[in-house]
Amino acid sequence: MMKQITPIHEKLLFSSFLAAAAGGFDAYTYLVHGEVFAGLQTGNLILLGTHIGQLSFSTALHYLVPLLSFMLGTILAHYLQNRLPESDTLVRRKQLIITFEIILLLLVAFISPVIPDMLASALVSIAAAAQLQEFRRLNNGPFASLMMTGNIRTLAESLFEGIVRHDTVARTKAVEIGTIISSFTVGAAVTGAVVPYLAEKTIVLSAIILLMPLFLLTYSTKNK
Repeated sequence: MMKQITPIHEKLLFSSFLAAAAGGFDAYTYLVHGEVFAGLQTGNLILLGTHIGQLSFSTALHYLVPLLSFMLGTILAHYLQNRLPESDTLVRRKQLIITFEIILLLLVAFISPVIPDMLASALVSIAAAAQLQEFRRLNNGPFASLMMTGNIRTLAESLFEGIVRHDTVARTKAVEIGTIISSFTVGAAVTGAVVPYLAEKTIVLSAIILLMPLFLLTYSTKNK
């Protein structure tokens, strides 16, 4: 039986870069653009509901905009998936999605000083949604680069199975998920550290991080 080859876009290094960029998305919009989240829509829903409950409808709007923008980004990515569904166009599609993200992030970096916070966070939310819609597997298993709650649950379960029951597969899984969580945290931490110096342009860091998975996709295609 032939061993299944894991494609580059499902490997740990590739996924770690996506997670680091995603950590930067949320840290950036939270710190720079009105304390909203670009990818963590559960947080936006909680804050939306809280402000509606307090009858602060104008404030609630700040959390509704990234929610709707995230839906738009998902629809745009899904449309592209339907247009390029075949295996021979898969890498090209993934390259287009990452390129689309980078363009949006660079656009935000240069126009956010002159546009409302809601519009800036909306553009980052569209990029985050496109990433989540397109990249959903890690080593042939489910993967989310934006939301860490499920990853933390998986880490805890894998640690238990690996340490208590001596399951080598679970230990490997724990290392993978721990790496993803760490990458996400590092992305957020670096963004938080740089915001005082670069302000609105800090999102360029996430765009630079995304150049790495784009390079890996291109390199893997050239060496087939």
